[in-house]
Amino acid sequence: MARTLHPTKIDIADDTRAAMIDVLDGRLADAVDLASQMKQAHWNVKGPAFIALHELFDNIHDAVRGHVDEIAERITALGGTARGTVAAAAAASTLPPYPLEIYTGGEHVEAASTALATFGKNVRAAIAEAGEVGDADTEDLFVGVSRDTDKNLWLVEAHAQAAR
Repeated sequence: MARTLHPTKIDIADDTRAAMIDVLDGRLADAVDLASQMKQAHWNVKGPAFIALHELFDNIHDAVRGHVDEIAERITALGGTARGTVAAAAAASTLPPYPLEIYTGGEHVEAASTALATFGKNVRAAIAEAGEVGDADTEDLFVGVSRDTDKNLWLVEAHAQAAR
């Protein structure tokens, strides 16, 4: 899809900006999807660990919404247009669809951890891509997102690991 690069005095070559906007846009779609998946889990989790998971999924949702904003603002700083609508995210997300008919804490832990792990893997690939083209600021943004995602994955997976 052809992109319009808005004029900017940022000292990054147009081809690098365009490449990074494509990478950022892909992760923006994933992040919008991940945020909605965490709300889905938050609303529908049931069982003995309800309150702990209900609050955890809501906290993760809030953290991911922050990443959505950072990613979208980096797109616009590079002269792109952030494509952050639900429809755009649905069309472009690479996350597995969240199961809508699950209820138990264990089922939501499995689905949420899968989504977080997939997102984390994609973000690490984006770190490498930003590093390859020399965009240290985008690389740094993704490093922070990756670190936070790994922490949230750990918090979710701890609920499954306790059952072993």
